Amino acid sequence: MPVVDHLTEADLEAFCRERGLAARLHRLDVPTPTVPDAAAAVGTEPGRIVKSLVFLADGAPLLVVAAGESRVAYPLLAGALEISRKRLRFATAEEALAITGYRVGAMPPFGHRTPLPTLVDALTVPESGTVFAGGGGVSALLELDAADLGAVTGARRVALSRGEAD
Repeated sequence: MPVVDHLTEADLEAFCRERGLAARLHRLDVPTPTVPDAAAAVGTEPGRIVKSLVFLADGAPLLVVAAGESRVAYPLLAGALEISRKRLRFATAEEALAITGYRVGAMPPFGHRTPLPTLVDALTVPESGTVFAGGGGVSALLELDAADLGAVTGARRVALSRGEAD
């Protein structure tokens, strides 16, 4: 896969400004590549950190947004897409960069090179209230309302992780 110029915090800020989003970019003194790192950096609970994950379904990219340290269940994701599990895979870091323009560990849920079909995990991502997402750089987080996340991405909310009772 060819080397790709990546998008930055400034690109994400411009995207938010152009759309009039009430989002705030936090430039931090520490890297925030994992949910625990991000939560500690902004003093919030891990469930308020949303991660953006790129999957390929029959080779077509899609974005999944989940919160905290939850794990997306492939059978649930495949079911939501109405495809077999065998036709679904997690994108490599290189593929995710080429598709979105952002590096893994810094990827926001929107503002990508090309808008992606997006699913939000209804079991872990709140419908409203403050959440923190990748901010376009490894030491940046984007603070926004979860309702804006759904509005900007046009995401469909669906159960994508296993609950405690499973």
